[in-house]
Amino acid sequence: MEQTEKIYDVVIIGAGPGGMTAALYASRSNLKTLILERGVPGGELINTAEVENYPGYDSILGPELADKMYNSSMRFGAEHTYGDVKGIKQEGHYHIIEAGKKTYKTKSVIIATGSQHRKLNVPGEEEYAGRGVSYCAVCDGAFFRNKELVVVGGGDSAVEEGTYLTQFANVDIVHRRDELRAQKILQDRAFKNEKVDFVWDTVVEGIEGDGTKVTGVAVKNMKTGEVDVHAADGVFVYVGILPQTDAFVDLDITDEEGWILTNEYMETTVPGIFAVGDVRKKSLRQITTAVGDGAEAGNRAFTYVEAWNEANETK
Repeated sequence: MEQTEKIYDVVIIGAGPGGMTAALYASRSNLKTLILERGVPGGELINTAEVENYPGYDSILGPELADKMYNSSMRFGAEHTYGDVKGIKQEGHYHIIEAGKKTYKTKSVIIATGSQHRKLNVPGEEEYAGRGVSYCAVCDGAFFRNKELVVVGGGDSAVEEGTYLTQFANVDIVHRRDELRAQKILQDRAFKNEKVDFVWDTVVEGIEGDGTKVTGVAVKNMKTGEVDVHAADGVFVYVGILPQTDAFVDLDITDEEGWILTNEYMETTVPGIFAVGDVRKKSLRQITTAVGDGAEAGNRAFTYVEAWNEANETK
């Protein structure tokens, strides 16, 4: 592997709201800061149609907020490069981050890899991914103008994104229970929207198509056992999230479901390794909570590096 010659004070893995805020605080404290990100900076903000609960903005598009955050996080000299991290190893007092053919040497690490959408794992889902099956309304909604769509799920994302999709199409929200889990304000909007219908007590058993695109969804009523094919041109899936922590399994810092465990200072059980945002084990995953995590971790990284320097560079 090719190892970069530079030694960083902190490397941040992931450029969502938590990672970008951590970079802002760390670089503003004059730490040599690097963000490694395998995609476009912004994390799930890139896939969010509209943000209405971030202080300072009555309403702002997710990608626009991501762009503002990124520009802000780069103001004090932080670096940003592409990196698909596969693991972290210890080398003396340093952490070595393995990202493809490159490695990065750093005194501290902030993990901000976030989470990803849970799949239905039903026949046809993988086959028609990108051909009618989607996990991002803002990315793909415009392709379904005047079509019939199915949204699967009953939480905030399903209801909010389902309502968003009505600007393009008619939407049926399929939910396995007889009531929603979404915030009441989101539920009220959906119930008042004439282009939204609900299919209760129902699960998706398969996604059907003609070989090139989606044509329908096989559904089963949980109470009656009745199976039917629901005609649809597209399926948007919002049935939960999974932490993106495969690269950190060997560190023994996750619970049995893969969420990273930290204390209130974002510290894991490995000295010098912090975690922020949606990848953490916590009760609320929002932009605001990720930003708060990032601020705490960026500040704690500064404290850690100061102690690291005193302990190691004077020997």
